[in-house]
Amino acid sequence: MAAVAARRKDEWLALFTPDAVVEDPVGPSRLDPAGQGHRGHEGIGRFWDRNFGSVSRFEFRIRDSFANGPCCANIAAITMWLAGGATITVDCVVIYTVDGDERITSIRALWEPERAMSTLTRP
Repeated sequence: MAAVAARRKDEWLALFTPDAVVEDPVGPSRLDPAGQGHRGHEGIGRFWDRNFGSVSRFEFRIRDSFANGPCCANIAAITMWLAGGATITVDCVVIYTVDGDERITSIRALWEPERAMSTLTRP
């Protein structure tokens, strides 16, 4: 979260294993029409460029967290400031899985795009 909030793409990508998968959101959506996730550093990097490139600021609020073994599930609200000052908030459950070296092997974010769009504010 710190690398995302600071908009440090390379630092964020370095947290992932070479074969990691990001599903954000899980399932088919405008962000991933096939619902297969974004794979490897190249795919995850493209995901960053398409979805985080226009975000000027992030605020992460973790409401609760449940960790066991290599997995952690966070109940969160993520507010993003977009170009021109608009904001959008995504209420979500994000499940992280790590390997033995504590590098991320998968992120599965469960959220509803229509619900997030209903929070869109204009300056």
